Parts: sequence; structure tokens; C-alpha cells
Amino acid sequence: MSAWLNDETTLRTGTAPHHGVDIFALLRDRAGHGADDRAAQVTASGAAWLAGASLYPRSTLSQWEAHPSAPGVLPCGSSFDVVNVPALFGRRMLEQLWAEGPGSGPVATHRGRMLVFASPGTAQRLPSLLAWEEWGTGSADSSRAHKGALPPVLCHGTGDAVTVPPLTGGAGAGGPRWVVAPDTRNPWLPGPDVLLWACVRVGRSAAPSTTGNSIFPPADPGANVYDVTRRR
Repeated sequence: MSAWLNDETTLRTGTAPHHGVDIFALLRDRAGHGADDRAAQVTASGAAWLAGASLYPRSTLSQWEAHPSAPGVLPCGSSFDVVNVPALFGRRMLEQLWAEGPGSGPVATHRGRMLVFASPGTAQRLPSLLAWEEWGTGSADSSRAHKGALPPVLCHGTGDAVTVPPLTGGAGAGGPRWVVAPDTRNPWLPGPDVLLWACVRVGRSAAPSTTGNSIFPPADPGANVYDVTRRR
């Protein structure tokens, strides 16, 4: 995990006393949890990275101070894009990314969908890559079979915004929550080529991979604890 940074200069937006929660102190206090718990909890550095996606980072941090357990809304296109897929398909994508690929950046779930944070520009390029992979080669029969294996993939980029989970606390049923929470000011984010590879691997497989190190405990699909021993 990343070292904690002193972010007091970016936390305060004025000289007047602030009576809300010191969000960075609160996140620092939660850092004593186990490694598996920390995987789904935002660190202070991760919060600073998330706030940097907004036009007014200081105001965003101030709002999170006042409401640390409330979801937020952030624009895409500058710090990150988001690839939005059905939850089951997303789980299988992460299986591939962590077991056989380079891993992932931050990932969240919301309303039965999985939000995979990706490098800026992914939303513009990934749809065309998926379209080429599905329909550009092979026979008509194989193309139809491949097309049916891939669900609609929604890509959020410049001009779009997404709901992000609370920095602290758990969300209610169906509410947004972190699967892999941001924990650094400069997280690695997969690009369109990496996500294309994961989508195609899942689309061509008849079932989730049963080999390798999985971050999803098979005995309890709804668990909030994930194996991040291979996290980078």
C-alpha cells in the first residue's frame, strides 16, 4: 500500500474553521485493518487521486469531509475512463486480468454492473477494437457465436460522469462499493488493448477460469473480501 501523505494544504478550501470530518485522518485510522480489508478501502493518496479527476479538487475533498460515507460523482476523460460491464462478465474479466494478465486498477460495482477504471482514451478506442474482434474476421457462424458471448460494453469517457463508492463505510444493497479501491496518487490503469484481451478471453471461454489465483472466493460469490496477493 502507498505511504500516507500530508494533504492538509489541499484539504482546506478557506481559512474559516471546518467542522466536518477530517477525511484523511479518518482514512489513516482505518489503515490498520487486514490486507484483504484494505483492498476495498480507499487510502488518503487514493482519495487525492479521485478528487483530482474533478474540476475543483479542493471543493470535492471538502464535500467528502462533510459526507465521507456518501457516494460521489466524478467526470471521466482526464484522470481515467471507465468500462462498464455486467457484474458476472466483469468478475470473469478480473479473473483473467489477475490470474493471467497484468492485474487491474481501481474497480467498483454499482447496480449490478462492474466499473473498471481504465486509462484516458480507452472509451474512444475500445468499442472499435471490440467491433473489429467480433466481426472483422472469421466465418459468419463464428462471428455470430462470438458476438453472442460478449454482452454490451459501455464505455464512459470525455463528457461522461460516473458514480463512485463512498470513501468510508459500506454501501447498502445495490449501492456502489469498491472491489479494488484506489490506494495511490498514480494508479496503474489498463488500456484498451489489455481490456480487449480480457473481454475476448472471457467471451471465448465457456466457463470462468478454474486455475490460477482468483480474487473472487468461489464458495461465497457475494463476499466483500478479495484475494489481492498478486496486486501490483
